[in-house]
Amino acid sequence: MLRQPQSPAADPAALALGALGWVLGDPDRAGRLLGLTGLTPEALRGGLGDPSVLGAVLDFLASHEPDLVAAAEALGVQPADLMAARERL
Repeated sequence: MLRQPQSPAADPAALALGALGWVLGDPDRAGRLLGLTGLTPEALRGGLGDPSVLGAVLDFLASHEPDLVAAAEALGVQPADLMAARERL
């Protein structure tokens, strides 16, 4: 039996990691993430599997709708998928 590939939206941690990669792709946005969340680069690296750290990334996006929309577009999902992932983490 063949399994259907899961969409990125099906795995909230994978979606949050994709969002983090998108955020870190822009130095100014990455600086805002660190400044607004209080996370350090070390905490980000150490917290890649921590739902609270991943949730902070999604909260960061939720706080600025243009970033939320742009991240969703880049990841090929709807903004609501990112917010649903936040709730599931």
